[in-house]
Amino acid sequence: MKKYLFIVFSVLAFSVNAQTYEIGIFAGGANNIGDVGRTNYILPSGPALGGVFKWNKSKRYAWRGSITYGKFTAKDANSSISARQQRNYVVDNSILEASAGLEWNFVDYNLHKLGPAFTPYLYTGLTYFRYDYNYFDLGQLVDANQKDGALAIPMTLGAKMRLSQFLILGVEIGARYTFTDNLDANNPEDLPVANQFNVTFGNINSDDWYVFSGFTLTYTFGRKPCMDCFE
Repeated sequence: MKKYLFIVFSVLAFSVNAQTYEIGIFAGGANNIGDVGRTNYILPSGPALGGVFKWNKSKRYAWRGSITYGKFTAKDANSSISARQQRNYVVDNSILEASAGLEWNFVDYNLHKLGPAFTPYLYTGLTYFRYDYNYFDLGQLVDANQKDGALAIPMTLGAKMRLSQFLILGVEIGARYTFTDNLDANNPEDLPVANQFNVTFGNINSDDWYVFSGFTLTYTFGRKPCMDCFE
């Protein structure tokens, strides 16, 4: 009987001391950087919410995947640029993205030992997102009632720390360089040639950005991948 109890407690102790995976939520705000509204890099104008999964392969990096939904409002009236203030355009848009890539830790981040764990980190990879396809015609915003999709490169800086044996709190700011110039309805594609000159404005040689900034809260679980990775 003592032998069986020893085995049970050994398995439980190993499970408590072996968190390889993390799953949790992201909550924060979203903003755009484009041809309508403010040009601030970090100034959320709408909410953002999503889910995140991490596979900690070593103390220095983890594979990461996420799905995030966010909304932003771009208002020329809030811009510091006088020409935009006079134009007074307003654009609302929503973004649903799926992202996958690599999260790199600045210092050793060991979830397989009891005690504190903290590190700043960088994340990058590849993102695909869907957004509302709109355009301006003679100064009036036209809702095309359709979605468009594009790729983006995420560039995220954050920091994370252990709250308990199973909970990790993070804070991050993630800018996405997109391969579209129509998040703020200034450069729509696939319109009739007769209308194209009426609807395009701003810098059409520079693609748009959007930013998700906020907090992550993840739950850790799983088994140690190898005997040497986290020693």
